[in-house]
Amino acid sequence: MKRVRLGDLLVQQGLVTPEQLQQTLAEKDPVQKLGDALLQRGYITEQQLIEVLEVQLGIPHVSLYRYPFDESLFHLIPKETAKRNLVVPLKKQGEKLYVAMSDPMDYFVINDLRLSTGFQIETLIAIKDDILRTINRYYDLQESFEGWEIEKEAVQEDEAVQDSDSPAAKLVNQIVQYAIGQKASDIHIDPQETKVVIRYRIDGRLHTERVLPKHMYGMLTARIKIMAAMDITEQRVPQDGRIKFNYEFYQVDLRVSSLPTIHGEKLVLRLLDLGNALNDVTKLGFNSLNLQRFLSLIQNPHGIVLITGPTGSGKSSTLYAALNKLNNEDVNIITIEDPVEYQLEGVNQIQVNTNTGMTFGTGLRSILRQDPNVIMVGEIRDRETAEITIRASLTGHLVLSTLHTNSAIGTLTRLIDMGIEPFLLASSLTGIVSQRLIRRVCRDCREEQEATKREKEIFVERGLSIEKVQRGRGCPVCNMTGYKGRIAIHELLIVDREMRSAIANGDSSPKLRELAVRNNTIFLLDDGLLKVKQGYTTTEEVLRVATEQQ
Repeated sequence: MKRVRLGDLLVQQGLVTPEQLQQTLAEKDPVQKLGDALLQRGYITEQQLIEVLEVQLGIPHVSLYRYPFDESLFHLIPKETAKRNLVVPLKKQGEKLYVAMSDPMDYFVINDLRLSTGFQIETLIAIKDDILRTINRYYDLQESFEGWEIEKEAVQEDEAVQDSDSPAAKLVNQIVQYAIGQKASDIHIDPQETKVVIRYRIDGRLHTERVLPKHMYGMLTARIKIMAAMDITEQRVPQDGRIKFNYEFYQVDLRVSSLPTIHGEKLVLRLLDLGNALNDVTKLGFNSLNLQRFLSLIQNPHGIVLITGPTGSGKSSTLYAALNKLNNEDVNIITIEDPVEYQLEGVNQIQVNTNTGMTFGTGLRSILRQDPNVIMVGEIRDRETAEITIRASLTGHLVLSTLHTNSAIGTLTRLIDMGIEPFLLASSLTGIVSQRLIRRVCRDCREEQEATKREKEIFVERGLSIEKVQRGRGCPVCNMTGYKGRIAIHELLIVDREMRSAIANGDSSPKLRELAVRNNTIFLLDDGLLKVKQGYTTTEEVLRVATEQQ
């Protein structure tokens, strides 16, 4: 039987268009596999690729989520071999060893496994992330507990903590690597009376990953504090630190924060993936009208552009993407941040340090003497910073900054409450972007469903209509949640001549909102519902983060 080519199969299944296939074949590296090239461009998901390969190769695929592993088989394939070749042992039947591989056509690996284990190798296909998750969970868990009891009784505990091969160091590495593999944004280490709970924040939601015995807590936290250059003898006051962590050829920055609680110090590690920093404005999820308006805002030679929203709504990513767009050699960009999250080449970045007197206010005054074109202020927290920011914009600088408010119009009220004169605000502000992050429907298990009666009512209230919506059933790829990854929704308020006049006159929020509606402003809720129509997310997700502030 003649085997159908992978590209033709993908086109037949309607997963890629003939144009996408031809473009990928023309642009990809000659040694790169077609499947990998399509994955890299985001045309297909790994689950879709595996299902097509199953048809093409006749090799079944396996989900490793809650798979009943025989842990005695893990010693047959060393961890290094498993990780390098992306292979995991599943079960043994007589002379056959069944293994899950991300590339079941790699005959060199299959041959090596046959020689090293002495078994006949039977292959199944599995997702790369699934395999890495299994290796991290089973191999590393065995490693991290081995020798811990000896370590616990070691006399020189500080030496054990500083040794990079100690069980404490291995456990920390494993916790961080697993978090990176899961694309978590934060790791929470919570001490309780009799145990330590490790939780990961994935797509904005916290999940308990594992529970450790309390005796492991002291050396685990000491190891993290040493890596973050924090004072391990001080456990009564909050501390901050930073770790640079190398993971599979790229660097991940970790911001570490400690907080004393009644059962010990709670540690939170914020993961800043330097390799995957969103540096492209077009990939932030702006709809076409908002994207065009945002690009025109940041091209202005002067004025203030504010990005607002609660903590964890992606404000920094939007700021950095805007700076990246403006960053070229004929522009002098200076930022003042607390802390500097991502380091951008060609941008002068200043870190706030209250101990040395370097606050947002003093830093901003110094920046103005450095002949900048663009200034980025990490956050407007007080009246002093707000006033200097306004002064900077009025003297011919473009200023980008963030503020913690719930809506674009609410930002104006907040700044006036801070003590800023309305006429100053009116003459300096050019635009406000309010932003939230919502979870995307998982591409692998999404299915089309009839919109509910309530959903239709919500859409009608906003002048929209909907018949079909996309929802995730839940699959191993998305940890049975139905969601994988996040997308931003935006509300972009342009401060035009009419709006300036209304702000200067101290008009009320309803009047400002009326002007915004007249100016075709797409509010957060509307942008979210448009993304539901496009199949990116669900109505529940939009309503969770974007209720209307009248």
